[in-house]
Amino acid sequence: MRTSFTELMGIEYPVIQGAMAWISDAVLAAAVSEAGGMGMIATAGRDAQWTRKEIVKARERTQKPFGVNLVLQEQDWREKLQVVLEEKPACVSTGAGNPVPLIAPLHEAGIKVLPLVPNVRLAKRVESAGADALIIEGMEAGGHIGSISTMSLMTQVLPEIQIPGIIAGGIADGRGLACALLMGAGGVQMGTRFYASKECGAHIRAKEAILAATDTDSVTTGRKGSLVRSLRNPLTELYHKMEAEGRAAEELSQLVRGTSRKASVEGDVEWGLVQAGQSVGVIREILPVAKILNDMMEQAKEAYELLSGYFSE
Repeated sequence: MRTSFTELMGIEYPVIQGAMAWISDAVLAAAVSEAGGMGMIATAGRDAQWTRKEIVKARERTQKPFGVNLVLQEQDWREKLQVVLEEKPACVSTGAGNPVPLIAPLHEAGIKVLPLVPNVRLAKRVESAGADALIIEGMEAGGHIGSISTMSLMTQVLPEIQIPGIIAGGIADGRGLACALLMGAGGVQMGTRFYASKECGAHIRAKEAILAATDTDSVTTGRKGSLVRSLRNPLTELYHKMEAEGRAAEELSQLVRGTSRKASVEGDVEWGLVQAGQSVGVIREILPVAKILNDMMEQAKEAYELLSGYFSE
């Protein structure tokens, strides 16, 4: 498949693997890249030393392009940026902060820059600053989210930018890819579907929680501006109860602090947060990354043929 994003990055399929904290390591990233997509190493919660080791490990597993995600609200993001500048992965995606100061140094190192944007205003600003592509993420995504839906963002952001737009949030199969491409996107980003893959190192209980989830099991916790989407469980129920009681923001924040690692690494799916998007209900098997991508391309082709049929004479 050829799109503006596959040509930009020299990859086969226009699919980025979401940078999921505690989950998106060298093994998963390399598997996605080897299968034709763009694997990403998530550095959230990790240190610079770990970041370097994972980049090296990914290079041992694949010769194809892969990237690194930086969370710009973390105190040590500059140390991790320095590692990235030295190790030179194919691209860097950014979130939770201003990516503009990073664009020039990353470009000087030959690294493509893919900032995450939640609205039209920021998309225009980051594009004008020299970003190579934009990850446009709707509130259907797992993890930290904004307040605008994926469809609304596609409708409003894509016509306003000239660089490739990568759609994220609620994309779990080839139909979602086809929809994004039809709207003018250069590709999509998927997280939850790769969470439930064989190569993903997450705890098996977290993966099984994704398989068991229904379409109404993806819920949010957090206050306005700091929403987190994950699977419903006793922890989210307690959070909502405390929130309805008017408990202090710090008390609520303390309740969920560190719980993403608790679920994905330790396997506590009742008192940890399995961060998963709203399209979780279509995920029914733990599959190899290569099959996930191959199935996705077949589904996208079928969706294209279906649409083409509506215009036949």
